Parts: sequence; C-alpha cells; structure tokens
Amino acid sequence: MENGALFETCSIGDDFCSSSYNFEHCKNSVKQWASSSLQSDTKDGHILKDLLFFLHVPRTGGRTYFHCFLKKLYSSSLECPRSYDKLRFDPHKPGCRLLVTHDDYSMMSKLPGEKTSVVTILRDPIERVFSAYEFSIEVAARFLVHPNLTSVIKMSNRVRSKNGGISTLEIWPWKYLVPWMREDLFSRRDVKKRNGPSYAHGNDSYDMEEIVMPLHEYISHPVAMDIVHNGATFQVAGLTNNSNIHEAHELRQCVITHQVLGKYVLEVAKRRLDDMLYVGITEDHKESATMFANVVGAQVISQLLESAVNNDTAEQGPSDSSIDTTDNQDNSSSTTKAKGKNMTVGKLMETYETCISSLRSSQSQRRTASLKRIFPANFTKEARRHIPDALLKEIISLNSLDMELYKYAKGIFQKQHQLMEQKLQDSVTPEKWHVMLTKIDSSWIAVYCFGFTFLVSLICFYKSAKRRISKIKMCFCCIMFSCVKWNLSVDFVSSFPFWKFKYTNNFFS
Repeated sequence: MENGALFETCSIGDDFCSSSYNFEHCKNSVKQWASSSLQSDTKDGHILKDLLFFLHVPRTGGRTYFHCFLKKLYSSSLECPRSYDKLRFDPHKPGCRLLVTHDDYSMMSKLPGEKTSVVTILRDPIERVFSAYEFSIEVAARFLVHPNLTSVIKMSNRVRSKNGGISTLEIWPWKYLVPWMREDLFSRRDVKKRNGPSYAHGNDSYDMEEIVMPLHEYISHPVAMDIVHNGATFQVAGLTNNSNIHEAHELRQCVITHQVLGKYVLEVAKRRLDDMLYVGITEDHKESATMFANVVGAQVISQLLESAVNNDTAEQGPSDSSIDTTDNQDNSSSTTKAKGKNMTVGKLMETYETCISSLRSSQSQRRTASLKRIFPANFTKEARRHIPDALLKEIISLNSLDMELYKYAKGIFQKQHQLMEQKLQDSVTPEKWHVMLTKIDSSWIAVYCFGFTFLVSLICFYKSAKRRISKIKMCFCCIMFSCVKWNLSVDFVSSFPFWKFKYTNNFFS
C-alpha cells in the first residue's frame, strides 16, 4: 500500500518507533514540512481560475455536488480523465478544467498551482466517522451473496479486467476500508454458521459483534487510526496514505504517535482553507448549496460563456469531420455551450433540487438492499442517538484535529455567507430597481390610474356646487400629470405622496 509500511502504530518500548518516530526527530521533520507548506503561492483565491479542483473529503456529500452541480455545468470533455483514480489521472489533458477526486491536497503538486482554484466541504467529525463506518459495511455487505471470500476475490478480479472502469474498490479510501470490512464480514458469517442460528444478536446495531465489527472495535483498529481519524485534516494538509508527498507516511505517523505535533499540521490545513475558493459545511446543507451556486456556479457560468464566445471565431473556419470519441466523451465544443449557454444561478439551483431528490432516492434504495444482508443490524439516525457517551467522547478525542478544523471551517463559511448576502444586496442597486419598476405591465398602471381617478372624483363630488366644476378640472389635471410622471420615472410615489393628502376644504382651495 504505502512503502510497505501501512497501518503501523507505535507503542511504548517499540525499538522501531524509538529510532524512527522519536519526538525530536518527528518534531524537526513536521516543523520543516509545515514551514515549507505555509509558503502559499495562491493569489486571488476567491476568483475562479482555469482549473477547478474539488477536493472531496469522503462522506461529506461531495458526490452530490459533483453530479448535481458540476456535471450540470461542465461537459464531459472538460472533466479531467479518471478523476477519482490517481494512478490514471492525466493533468496535462488539453482543455481539462474540472478535477473532482478523493486525492488529498498533495495533488496540487501535479497541477498548475497559479491556475487552479480549490473547493471542499467539511462535515462534523463525529458524524463523518459514523458515516465512514456505515458505508464501509454497506459496500462490503453487497458481496455476501457469494458463498465465500475466495469466490468474491476471483469475481472482483474478473470484473475489473473486463470493464477497465473504476469501482468503489479502486477509490481511496474505500480501496482499503471496504476489503478490510468485507473480510471481517465473511469471517463473522463463517463463525455464525458454525455456532448455529440460535445466536443472540442484541438490540444495538453498533454493537452486534456476531454480525458486524462493533463501532468501538472499529475506531480503535490501526486501519481507522491511519485513515479515518483526523482524516479531513490530513487530507487538506496532503498527508494521507494516498499522498504524492514521499515523506507523508513518516509525517503522519509522527503526528499519530506524538499528538502534540498535530498543531503544525492543523495550521497548514487552516491556511489552505483560507486560500480556497469555497468551503462548504455538510450540516448547513441549504445554505452551502446556495453559496456554491452563487460563488462557484456563477463564476463557472461566466467563464464558460466567455470560452464559448471565444470559440465562435474558430468555428467559423473549415469544419473538421474527425471526432475523438475516446472514453465515450462528447468532445465537441457545442456540448460546452449547451451546458453553459442558457444556464443561470437560478436555473442551476432548480436543476440541483431535482437532481438531489432523484440521487438520494436511488442511494437510499441501494443502502436498504445492502443492509438487508446483515439484518438485524440497521444503521439509522435513531440508532446513533443510543451510542454511549463514553464512546462519543473517545471519537472526539481521536479526532481532535478534525474538531478544530471543522470549527475553523464554520467560521470561514459564516464569513463567506455574509459576503455573499452583501453582494446579492448590492447587486440590486437603485438603478436596477428603476429598470425593474419601469417594466411593470401597463395594464397595472391603467388600473391604478382608474382607481385613483374614481377616488378623487368621489371626493370632489361632495364639494359645493358652485366650485364643483373647477375642482374636477383640477383633479383631472393632477391625475393626468401623475400618470404621465409614472411612465417617465419610478419616482412617482415619492413625487406624488397621496397617502399624505388631508381631505379638507383647505386642500382644494
């Protein structure tokens, strides 16, 4: 997996740890890395650049944004190939403008940093641990239709060689977590078969050791220590076991062994969040989606429209009949224009709402079908509420870096939200209100004038007969003047404040 040294943990008295992960050595290594990493080359981080890199932290809802936002904006020809597969990723593809991947921030070493904008979403660390645990079991449970683990491995190898595509088993971190959990499920199923069907299950889905690995066992396992806990911080910092940084494993193990060194990694992660175009919060779903559409979506639309205009000139020349159909992608420029030409932020949000409803429905059905294979274990929000407080405290302790980073991200999110609200308010200037109001349908103006004429005429009718005609003439002139002024300016209301009228004889004198 990683330099032949995956999932190592150090214990007191371990000779290897003493030599490789002693405190002074670790402190110097981590501080040196942090110092070099804090020297950011990012400029104008809040302006969309040529390439959008969506750093997808697992179990934060990022896949929804990919399918329901980004794929509605970018055509297939603009997606970087094999985005979720680092081993086959080609950042040099001409026209590559969207990268969505679970790869950590170290991927930036393969990208043109000065031309790349980064976005991400963070989630409450406790909820993310629950979700990672549940999803690992959910995917692994799909293989329980097979009689044994050997047949599963053979089948998986045949499918991969035949498809040539990418499955969940090839995507980080699931390429580690799912096989681990799958092997555990088959092992427990074999034990259950040997012990007979009268095995007692209990009522706690998170503690049914005869069926699935209990949550308390999961969170203390070396695999979870290496991948799951503080996973968001390590991913944003670029120090996962999927990193492009050669010394990532050593640095990560130093921090796991000496937790006090985590402050250096946390500081790097915070700085990188500061430089990102957008930071969303899973729990603030509606606000995050609205902000993504207005901050990221609006700039993508503008960028693609500009590109489409620039491409129009080239399309005026001789047409090229050759079409590249590699990877079944539509590489025609017309696809790009079709995606962005008529798109607006409002339409993007409408499309998102429709898409997310359909996506959630299909995901729910698949989850239900998978969990049936490990019945009576069933992971629900209600079941989470019954997890012991001691276990929750342990999860919080194991994810102290993520807890701090999440708190920091929420602060960034609030500032972004306030800035977005201010921009939206500023965008509706008095001049724009003038234009909007002058476009009011003429029929409403006619109705208003008619009603106002009737009201004033009724008042005039009760005046003395001697002066009635002159009064009506004056009223008629006022009405005509007001109607003409309405058509000339939306300042009619302020120039003719009818609500200030005092209906007395002095008014008409």
